[in-house]
Amino acid sequence: MPGSNRTSGATGSNEREIVITRLFDAPPEVLFEAWTDPEQLAQWWGPEGFTNPVCELDVRVGGSWRIVMRAADGAMYPCKGVYLEIVAPERLVFTNTAVDDQGTPVLDGLTTVTFEEEHGTTKLTLRTSAVALVPGAVEKLAGMDTGWSMSLDRLARELELRKEKA
Repeated sequence: MPGSNRTSGATGSNEREIVITRLFDAPPEVLFEAWTDPEQLAQWWGPEGFTNPVCELDVRVGGSWRIVMRAADGAMYPCKGVYLEIVAPERLVFTNTAVDDQGTPVLDGLTTVTFEEEHGTTKLTLRTSAVALVPGAVEKLAGMDTGWSMSLDRLARELELRKEKA
């Protein structure tokens, strides 16, 4: 994909880290807002075909976030985390924990997103790592690259739609 670069690696059978770099035709401020405004984030977060009936963000250091993704088959995938660093419009660092239906953590991770202005576009770099906390979660690690790539594809489309409406 033009404007996209991905690397991934496993540091152990129950750990995974990926780095995705993508260019967006929008200024850093617009991208940062897409990550910090719950109404916007709900439109693009998650894989293709997913919706986000719950998207709650308390965007401040120490503030929490909670998203419940709904797959096309109705399955729900809750996740949550805490913001550790916020430097508008340059950087977001947050924990990310996938939980089961009872709220028990199944994956525990850390995500850093940077937004760099580059010749009228923004270079977004996403670095995320996760550890499977239960045996069945190891398979979920394999889908991290695809899931995040789909989310960023959806973000690009959402930004284009907003640009057309402006």
